[in-house]
Amino acid sequence: MDTQFIEKRYSELAASECCLSCGSSLKLSNAKKGEICVDLGSGRGTDVLRLADIVGDEGFVFGIDVADEMINTAKKNALKFNAKNVCFIKSDLERIKLDNETADLVISNCTINHVNDKRSVWREIYRILKKKGRFVISDIYSLEEVPDQYKNDPAAVAECWAGTITKKEYLKILDSSGFKNINMLEESCPYEKGKIKIASFTITGSK
Repeated sequence: MDTQFIEKRYSELAASECCLSCGSSLKLSNAKKGEICVDLGSGRGTDVLRLADIVGDEGFVFGIDVADEMINTAKKNALKFNAKNVCFIKSDLERIKLDNETADLVISNCTINHVNDKRSVWREIYRILKKKGRFVISDIYSLEEVPDQYKNDPAAVAECWAGTITKKEYLKILDSSGFKNINMLEESCPYEKGKIKIASFTITGSK
């Protein structure tokens, strides 16, 4: 994963109030008290802090991000709200810095599309989930294959469109990663982004 442009863009957005999501992974996650949760691409820590309230003192939430300023902003927000059951970690998604079978729940919102090796990300999600653990992931897919001139442009990938793959390829990766009970919870109508048409969706599955 070429993080230079990703880190630059999202570090600049760390102090912004703009919405960085594409779906309802947290809303649809059905997190429960006492659960251990992981948010991939945790940004300013908004969803991590919401999850922390839901899981309570018996639970814990890890936020994973590659941008230093996002991590710093998230830590400041955790201090501001006196959240004790959270931890923010700088880590690539292809090699998540968590132990095997850590989490009951993994969520993510408009993040995996940035990563070139998506198979590795989904293998990592499988690895860090406990047996019978689940994921609720919101992401985007392209209606047709992204031309090489854009998919190989790190700046375009950082803008949340050029790193997308087709829905068929996305679901094939999920199926080959070993997950069960894969379901689509929501899906948008196609819309134009950059030089292509994309759509957002929220999917779930279990280990």
